[in-house]
Amino acid sequence: MIILYTFAINIAKILRLDIKIYRFFCSALNFSYLCTVKRFFLLFLAFYTLSSVAQTPDWQEDMQEWNTAEDMVDVTNMELLEDLSTNKLNLNQVTREQLEQLPFLSAQQVEAIMEYLYRYGPMRSLSELQMITQLDYQTRQQLTHYVMVGKERPHSVWPKMSDITKYGKHTLMATAKIPFYDRHGDLNGYLGYKYRHDFRYQFNYDNRIKLGITAAQDAGEPFFSNRNTLGYDHYSYYFQLRDIGRLEALNLGMYRVQLGMGLIMNTGYRLGKLATLQNLGRSTHSLTAHTSRAVAGYLQGAAATLRLSDQLKVTAFASYRPLDATLNDDGTARTLVTNGHHRSLSEMNKKHNTHETDLGISMGWRKSTLFVNANAVYSHMDRRLAPQKENIPYRRYAAEGSDFANFSLDYGYNNAHISFAGETAVNRDRAIATLHSLSYIVNPQLRLTTIHRYFDKRYTALHAHSFSEGGSVQNEHGIYLGINWQPAKPWLIQGYADYAHFSWHRFRVSGPSDTFDAMFTTKYSQEKWSLEGRYRMHLRQQDNSDKTRLTNRPEHQLRMIWSFSPMSKLTLRTQGNAVSRGIEKGNSQGVMLNQEATWKDRWLQVNANIGWFRTDDSDSRIYLYEKSVLYDNATSMYYGHGIRYTLMARAEIDKRFTLSAKMGVTNYFDRSTISSGLQQVDASSMADLLLQLRVQL
Repeated sequence: MIILYTFAINIAKILRLDIKIYRFFCSALNFSYLCTVKRFFLLFLAFYTLSSVAQTPDWQEDMQEWNTAEDMVDVTNMELLEDLSTNKLNLNQVTREQLEQLPFLSAQQVEAIMEYLYRYGPMRSLSELQMITQLDYQTRQQLTHYVMVGKERPHSVWPKMSDITKYGKHTLMATAKIPFYDRHGDLNGYLGYKYRHDFRYQFNYDNRIKLGITAAQDAGEPFFSNRNTLGYDHYSYYFQLRDIGRLEALNLGMYRVQLGMGLIMNTGYRLGKLATLQNLGRSTHSLTAHTSRAVAGYLQGAAATLRLSDQLKVTAFASYRPLDATLNDDGTARTLVTNGHHRSLSEMNKKHNTHETDLGISMGWRKSTLFVNANAVYSHMDRRLAPQKENIPYRRYAAEGSDFANFSLDYGYNNAHISFAGETAVNRDRAIATLHSLSYIVNPQLRLTTIHRYFDKRYTALHAHSFSEGGSVQNEHGIYLGINWQPAKPWLIQGYADYAHFSWHRFRVSGPSDTFDAMFTTKYSQEKWSLEGRYRMHLRQQDNSDKTRLTNRPEHQLRMIWSFSPMSKLTLRTQGNAVSRGIEKGNSQGVMLNQEATWKDRWLQVNANIGWFRTDDSDSRIYLYEKSVLYDNATSMYYGHGIRYTLMARAEIDKRFTLSAKMGVTNYFDRSTISSGLQQVDASSMADLLLQLRVQL
């Protein structure tokens, strides 16, 4: 060990890493755990001294550059990008609305791509993206995962049946998760077995015709028994038609809707504060198929967008869908349940006991780079929503009633340097919510963004999801400033500062309060390796134990990533996370070190990952994203003391069959049981196996 330690120090010196600076940094931030794992840190550096040729990262690694781990908990973002990476957009067929599905593109970048295609005709290769000056290197790299260059075909007519059968793709996919442990509910309490599985079928023709079905079964849910007489617990079915004459989009079955800035309707993706630096807070109007296994955040019925003229278009939708709810004694709905779990008898009794009807319309006008849209959404619930408000001040202005109506105007303008977008909405109580973003592109290397929002405490909208600190479009007034700067080709510097004020009570906050959130991240890339550092400070106010005053609860997060390829087929990635969160009795601290290796050959990909974590408690929990099989949300939370390691392999057989397997183990050193209640496992470790078969015809 002494020899290895001495060798590691010499390697660090060669790499010009001063150990004194590292020790000072540990002391300044009071991250005691970082200093105790110094030897592990140095050994990682020694392991990385073998380098040669860089390798282009896949879309999942790119996504980590502009998403925090907390953002990636939202499975909607993951499944949207996964689906687009599987069914790439043909740049010679693409529409503005399709490009706006990519959450990392700004309004100027979307406009620049459309203008290039209009002026210079069809692209011949993706290398032409370099001719669009508004696209920086990072954005071009991300685009390659979601777009391709194909043949140019007319949009104005229904495609020939011979082309549909010839070029259409059938995809079948089956996934199963096998746990090698028993929870208390598996032994006594859950209605089904402990295995999770799902099945997907999709037909896709040129992203113009898409239809399919997704069937999903969570662990513990009954299969062909109890109330699941049709087999799976959840089915998602959809049909999507695009660009047929004046018909811009038609969706039948289950679908998602995004209108404007999301103040009255957004069941699509939701961006965090760092990701907002990528698209500069642009506005979006889109209809997309709900292909996910998620049981919340979608509409069910029909939706369509018609182009009335070159400047005018209208979008209308109608939906009727079941919901899960916890009921009051009088039969009203106390809370809506969105986790989709139907494992126990009590959870099954909540299944589809409430129904919701949604009607919406949007009229839009766009001329060149100026646009205005008028939007209206009406919702009706067959059970009156009556949340418990007595002696709970923070619920005083929660949505209540059977009928809800929201109206909004969203508008914007953009040119080569300035982009402005905004939305102003009002609900049935005449309460207002408004959000505006302004971005200025000084030059292709420097972009500035500011976002102002004001959400009245009385404003409610059942399907509103937008940029916010508090997680809802209600009771918030804030200002956000962000910067994207590439001072030189190897460097990328990003940062933001966000202040928010809440005029009314919140959960665990008895009175008006404030928050401040700031993040700074920088990345240095060379041909053979890259180094990224990220620091975030989040200051919140919360009640003390006696609820007599508010106390400041600061949180510091640090992340370092070093990655490179020692050979063309191998990518190595080392990540270190540290957190210090203020609690009433002091600080809760934690650290996690993670090592990942990925081998890619022509038909085989192997990924190995090992991570060690140690935190004081759940207050200093750490989120980590790890690669997984297709359409599997792999963002996990870790706290306590333990180790996490995985091994995944993906083999492409005959270009039609893809077989994937992932083995994961979490071993805790500080406990003999994991979780609690029906989820409790009477062991110190958990292991599970994911299997997936994908067939493309």
